[in-house]
Amino acid sequence: MKKILTSLMAILAIANLDAQQRIPKLVVCITVDQLNGEYMDYFYNTFGEDGFKRLMNEGVTFSNMGFAFSNIDKASAFATLFTGADPCYNGIESAKRFDWDKGRETSVLEDPDYLGNYTQDHFSPKRLLASTIGDELKAASAGKSEVVAIAPDAEEAILSAGHAANCAYWIDNINGKWATTTYYKDLPWYVDHYNNGPESLTARISKMAWIPSLPVDRFNAFPYQMESLPFKYTFNTKDEDCYPDLKTSALVNEEVNRLAMQFINYAGFGTRSCPDLLAITYYAGHFKLRAKDDYTLEIQDTYCRLDRCIEQLLTALDRKVGLANTLVVFTGTGYRSTEEAQQVGGMPLAGGDFYPKRCTALLNMYLMQVYGQKSWVKGYYDGQIFLDRKVIEDAGLSLAEVEAKAAAFVGEFAGVQAVVTDHDLRTGNWYAGNARLFTGTHPQGRGDLIIELRPGWRVNNEIRGEQPELQYNQAVLTPLIFMGDGLKPRHIYREVKATEVAPTVTHILRIRPPNASSALPIEELR
Repeated sequence: MKKILTSLMAILAIANLDAQQRIPKLVVCITVDQLNGEYMDYFYNTFGEDGFKRLMNEGVTFSNMGFAFSNIDKASAFATLFTGADPCYNGIESAKRFDWDKGRETSVLEDPDYLGNYTQDHFSPKRLLASTIGDELKAASAGKSEVVAIAPDAEEAILSAGHAANCAYWIDNINGKWATTTYYKDLPWYVDHYNNGPESLTARISKMAWIPSLPVDRFNAFPYQMESLPFKYTFNTKDEDCYPDLKTSALVNEEVNRLAMQFINYAGFGTRSCPDLLAITYYAGHFKLRAKDDYTLEIQDTYCRLDRCIEQLLTALDRKVGLANTLVVFTGTGYRSTEEAQQVGGMPLAGGDFYPKRCTALLNMYLMQVYGQKSWVKGYYDGQIFLDRKVIEDAGLSLAEVEAKAAAFVGEFAGVQAVVTDHDLRTGNWYAGNARLFTGTHPQGRGDLIIELRPGWRVNNEIRGEQPELQYNQAVLTPLIFMGDGLKPRHIYREVKATEVAPTVTHILRIRPPNASSALPIEELR
């Protein structure tokens, strides 16, 4: 009897050790740009059983994931999710930056040292100042793990791939091909074959049309649109915005899946001695970034089609690798983006227009009165005012003093909620209400004044043909789901931090977290 008990205890111990040592063969990070978790509930009845519902029913679901900074965009969101650090550490504040020496706006990814494949853009992750999940996986596996990113846009692809990835692909805005950069060394034959074959986007787009995928009466989540008529959008390659427009339509997710299937079929995911990583990005925002699409058939159909794409992806992964061997991480980017000012009955909502050119001109006049007839202000860009530091230094003035006087002046403008100086952020001389301005900016390249506008106010750059940019910092409910790899379904109704995602994934992989990450893994998954 004693021998039997001893044998049973040994078997249980081995089984428990195996469970503890389980490491997924493949990690699939599904990130949905501008995902709204509330829509997953509103449109539930239009979903099948194996897309959104499968994630929610079989995964460990956290009710909301929050970002610790304002003015989130796709670049800052992806950098934060995959490095486990906010912009103040990872260096990515937004998708664009202003090069004051060249006098023009540039991509945060711009890097003339590298050429593009199927694109004219010269991109690299050089400005990403922290390692990513994929980078740490590559380091731990001595380069054996395969790390691949696929996304509609370059920022999403490159920032989720990181520095050491095998490849990162996005849809080029000019030719519609799946593009990459020579920074990444792998150029799989099947991507070239796809780009030049009859299944490529460029070969099909003239025959493509976005129409409702279900009968119109099935899209009944909103009572606000009384005249819900079917829609039809086509895409003409002669139009300059043909491919950018398609990338804001529901059809873009189907294009992402087409390339993802090439990698799932040919890249050998899950067959190596070390885990692999596949980062997939989908889109769930408004068509052409129109604010009026909040309650339309288009947004409902976007989620319905996205549900089918998720189902197709999960089914393919289950068939090829097995979801029991795969860790699926599903979440969104925590923001919404529109290029049109929202109006009610033809009238704008409460707020007003903030004019950066007028603000900087008046600020320069004020500083001229205080310090003399010189050009003290370089200009305004993306919520920040840049002073001419060389002029200030040559005049023998204290930069901190000039910043403080400028901040006090700008703080009196209508629509300005708060102004904080670069000096105050560097020295910690700021209060808790400005914490989001600190975490959302990086000392390298940050402006001298960081401005936060009141909700509902618009940035009007006074450029003909350009719509004023609505300031919309309202939080978007963003679920976070971990599924597969033996995890048992749970619903946890508390907010987790976006910076906790990366260290949680690396904890499950049993590798070190990204080098700028200071958050602990999510408690329920340790």
